Amino acid sequence: MERNLTHIALFAALIAVLGLIPKIDLAGGVPITAQSLGVMLCGTVLGAKRGALAVLLFLALVALGLPLLSGGRGGLSVFASPSVGFLLGFPVAAFVIGWLMERTTLATGLAATAASVIGGIGVLYVFGIIGIAQMTGVSIKEASLGAALSFLPGDAIKAVIAGLVTQSLARMRPASLLSRA
Repeated sequence: MERNLTHIALFAALIAVLGLIPKIDLAGGVPITAQSLGVMLCGTVLGAKRGALAVLLFLALVALGLPLLSGGRGGLSVFASPSVGFLLGFPVAAFVIGWLMERTTLATGLAATAASVIGGIGVLYVFGIIGIAQMTGVSIKEASLGAALSFLPGDAIKAVIAGLVTQSLARMRPASLLSRA
């Protein structure tokens, strides 16, 4: 139990640290950040439940006002911004990524990359696109096109990085890869 809590807290901190990497703001107000890489790693390393709990802990701290999002943003107001869909999709994405990691027999690096693409891009974009459309008043089609053109290249790179980091961790310390335990 104590080990699980430590892992959850450490990965919530990892997401926060990735927020220190400067964001790139898009015209619609949705920032491109490295924090979705942290969400992907929560799923690939911790598995479904612990990964989702780490992201929920991070979001709870943000909601309490800690400036943990990229650019030093925090508080309840971030949940009324165009990025709300992505924020609400973070724990679901981590859960899906972890769930896939726990069930696949693919090699670790390939499994982590594929799970990150499915959960960290596919699932996350469903939430993000709906959030953008609702908060900005654009159509789902326009939000989808904007998200694909703006975020897809960077998110694909993040999925590959998540796969490489997870594979390296599996080689160096196999027992630390809780999604494969």
